[in-house]
Amino acid sequence: MKLKAKVKGDVIAAKALLKHDNLTYDQAKKKGKEANFITHITATVNDKIVYDASTSQFFSKNPMIKFKFKSNVAKAGDKLELTWVDFKGNTKSKKTKIK
Repeated sequence: MKLKAKVKGDVIAAKALLKHDNLTYDQAKKKGKEANFITHITATVNDKIVYDASTSQFFSKNPMIKFKFKSNVAKAGDKLELTWVDFKGNTKSKKTKIK
């Protein structure tokens, strides 16, 4: 996973590349595998949730997401943590410093 966050005025812009196969039910059936895709994404700064999304099999393989939040929650130098959970319960997390 790659994660970046930058302060732009009074907003912090973040983007992340999530490395995951995201196999839908149809794709998994064709490949003879089990379906597995990202089901939940959460981003936090200073123990405050700044992004929260429930997802389904609509994500492509290795999706890129972008989101923004107000800088009253965080400032440059704080740590942004992004965590995702997939259909099988696997979790992956990444932290980055806000620049």
